Amino acid sequence: MSFAMNTMSFLAISFVMLVGVLVLVALYMYVADRSQHGDAIRRNYPVIGRFRHLFSELGEFFRQYFFAMDREEMPFNRAQRDWISRAGAGESNTVAFGSTRNTSVPGTPIFVNAPFPPLNDQYACTETLEIGPTARTPYQAPSFFNISGMSYGALSRPAVIALSKGAKDAGVWMNTGEGGLSPYHLKGGCDIVFQIGTAKYGVRDAEGNLSDERLAEVAAYPTVRMFEIKLAQGAKPGKGGILPAEKISAEVAEIRGIPEGQSSISPNRHREIDSYDTLLDMVAHVREVTGKPVGIKTVAGSEIALREMFMCFAMRRDDVPDFVTIDGGEGGTGASPMPLMDLVGMSVREGLPLVCDLRDEYGFKDRIRLIASGKLVNPGDVAWALAAGADFVTSARGFMFSLGCIQALKCNKNTCPTGITTHDPRFQKGLVISEKYKRVSAYATSIVQEVETIAHSVGVSEPREMRRRHVRIVEEGGRSRLMSDIQPSYKTLAKT
Repeated sequence: MSFAMNTMSFLAISFVMLVGVLVLVALYMYVADRSQHGDAIRRNYPVIGRFRHLFSELGEFFRQYFFAMDREEMPFNRAQRDWISRAGAGESNTVAFGSTRNTSVPGTPIFVNAPFPPLNDQYACTETLEIGPTARTPYQAPSFFNISGMSYGALSRPAVIALSKGAKDAGVWMNTGEGGLSPYHLKGGCDIVFQIGTAKYGVRDAEGNLSDERLAEVAAYPTVRMFEIKLAQGAKPGKGGILPAEKISAEVAEIRGIPEGQSSISPNRHREIDSYDTLLDMVAHVREVTGKPVGIKTVAGSEIALREMFMCFAMRRDDVPDFVTIDGGEGGTGASPMPLMDLVGMSVREGLPLVCDLRDEYGFKDRIRLIASGKLVNPGDVAWALAAGADFVTSARGFMFSLGCIQALKCNKNTCPTGITTHDPRFQKGLVISEKYKRVSAYATSIVQEVETIAHSVGVSEPREMRRRHVRIVEEGGRSRLMSDIQPSYKTLAKT
């Protein structure tokens, strides 16, 4: 009896103490909220006003899991992410009962099925495609779907290793992003495209200028197949890369050639490139030093500027880039000012056909390869890009999803819960390389297989044979028209 009484007394005292502590905390918050001048809600509604901030912070997670429909969420919806997750796991991506996609939304591509598609024994495997025929070491690219630029520093060590090993396993290339060549890019033994950003990370001298010596050192790696000079990317055209100080460790600083622990912001353009002529000077120089194919990455802004570029190309045919990567204004990044992310740069849906037509008009169809990038993560997106005129498609966020990205929107911080975009060992341990690289490989393989399925459905034997006449685009009112009528190719226009 006495033990029970003592226990009850202890619980009662503990309860009173807890209530007392809560009252003191609430009183402190009340005084603090009334005294502060920065938040009107907390000043007028002390204590309970704090819940507004809490609910705002949690809102994006509640919407993702409880309220948003499969096709509603941005920047990528649940249906897109689930497809990638199943593909990465090697699971069936067949669906039952019917599509959840609203096919009356303007801009939706619908593929034109052939009445008599090829039989299984009439399919052709997607062939390798040569890039850089005039380089000392041209590149025979094995896959039309590859990994877009993601830097070590923006991505974690285990993420880069998993991507490298997965790319090797699937037979696709991996773009380093502008952050330089790390040991982790090389670890998997995959083909690599080295990106030269405006800060020349990895190939710069002490003053930040392009170093031929370091350029040659990078080119000496046999798995480094090509070089890409980045003029702009879709998420921030006109703005250089941004890497927060908390992500610049000693190792990242050494790889990039920058000070440790200081935020690094790349110039908004290459200082030595202020015209298309100087651009071609740099393309020719890098190709001469490295002996490997050299291309450019840019964002379509206007037909006038793009036509001026190809006119310059036509006057200096020996110096033209071996490939042009067209990124869409809808492209993503770890950190970008919102006005640039939302409002600047032409969508890849509009820019890619435009660049393709100009390339063909000026006679570079077999000389300059086109690479499309910008939210192209599912088979329909990739198939559309190939039909619109791309020779290759690259994806960054699609491969991030295959690694386990949950779209937590923490890429610009060091708190990514999946370990993909953080250098915090506590979070990195969740990314198990031996498992994740298999998902990377399976995702790439699934994309290729599904795009081949679409190609066969429209009546061609392999994906690069798809044309704009094989795609219909939904317009206002829900009716669709052939893409070849909406955006006629240069070849079609030349016949009229």
